[in-house]
Amino acid sequence: MSREYRHIQEYEKEILELRAKGKTRREICEKFGFSKKQIEGFIARYNRRQDKIAAGIALKKKGRPAKDSIVTEEDKLAALRYKLARKDARIKQLEMENELMRDFLSLTERK
Repeated sequence: MSREYRHIQEYEKEILELRAKGKTRREICEKFGFSKKQIEGFIARYNRRQDKIAAGIALKKKGRPAKDSIVTEEDKLAALRYKLARKDARIKQLEMENELMRDFLSLTERK
């Protein structure tokens, strides 16, 4: 299906509405003419952006910062809070994996 060129971010609202309605990524791809990989990447980027916003990190533009840009202490603290939150989430995930592995080994009578 050919389509007029528009950047995937211009479809953000429609894509998110379809996801909220329970449509699969394949159905979304077919509707807009994107590949499944493009939709997966878009959703992953959107989720990362929302995580940063929830952590209180200001979204930065890509590229080299302007010469006159000033990084405030508040920005530094927000970035550190985000990193700590991600590390805490990773530690929690690893603890769950360890618990599952212990349960599996005990069920199979290995130690």
